[in-house]
Amino acid sequence: MKEERHLLGVFLDFENLALGFRGQDDRFDVERVLARLVEKGNIVVKRAYADWKRFPGYARSLQEAAFELLQLPPRGITGKNSADMRLCVDVLDLCYSKSHIDSFVVISGDSDFLPLVSKLKENGRTVIGLGMKESTSSLLRDNCDEFIYYEDLEAEAPADPVALPGEDEKEREAYALLLDSLNALRRENRESYWASLIKETMVRKKPSFNESYYGFKSFSALLEGAAARDLVALERDPNRRTLRVSAFGDEMKRARREAREAGARRRVEGRPRDAAERLVPASRRRRPSGGASGGAAERRD
Repeated sequence: MKEERHLLGVFLDFENLALGFRGQDDRFDVERVLARLVEKGNIVVKRAYADWKRFPGYARSLQEAAFELLQLPPRGITGKNSADMRLCVDVLDLCYSKSHIDSFVVISGDSDFLPLVSKLKENGRTVIGLGMKESTSSLLRDNCDEFIYYEDLEAEAPADPVALPGEDEKEREAYALLLDSLNALRRENRESYWASLIKETMVRKKPSFNESYYGFKSFSALLEGAAARDLVALERDPNRRTLRVSAFGDEMKRARREAREAGARRRVEGRPRDAAERLVPASRRRRPSGGASGGAAERRD
């Protein structure tokens, strides 16, 4: 079964986002944002709007992340924030001219984008909002198909390769990327974790990913290696002839804990019956000599 593939356009109103970071020590981390968004699909457009003379420290990091920086005139010339109008024009232009882009990400908390969100949804597009908790309008948040708070991205810390089992650093890095991708699929409410879907997610998160670089002959070998180290549990579908991850992360810890508890209960209750004995009904089990049948024979004598 072919997995649904989404193409995203990302539009950043940096003038508005900067208001949320005013007075904070933390800086806007674009890589953290993109790491979350690639879990939803392939990003094909990235544009950021601001008077970049006011934010020279951010311009370079955004350019390195392949954002197209749109220079806006200073607020003193236009009398207002012109990022809103320019962003809306570009989004609607792509909405009508690029039908393959099915999802639009608006990084802003400004309620002025509410009509834009409504128009995109009217045209069958998915709208994802992203902004700061303190500077996001509840109207914008509640009208998006999904809204992500920037602060919540901090809780989605990637797996630490150093803490994972493995023969060398490369193997541990592969397992860390695998677990990060599985957590991404869980956040997207995926019901089945097929090997092909997992690898597609890993490539989106790290385009240079290739299992052979990490010492595995195939992607199945990588999954089997992770299963051998109790990082994931695998099942093989006889119809599709492919592997599926049935459990990972906390589920594996819970399964191991339940297995230990079950073993402890068996030890307390005594030796479990032999498997063959469990299959024989009690009424058909051979009774020991000297039992009821033996007593009946003695009475007949």
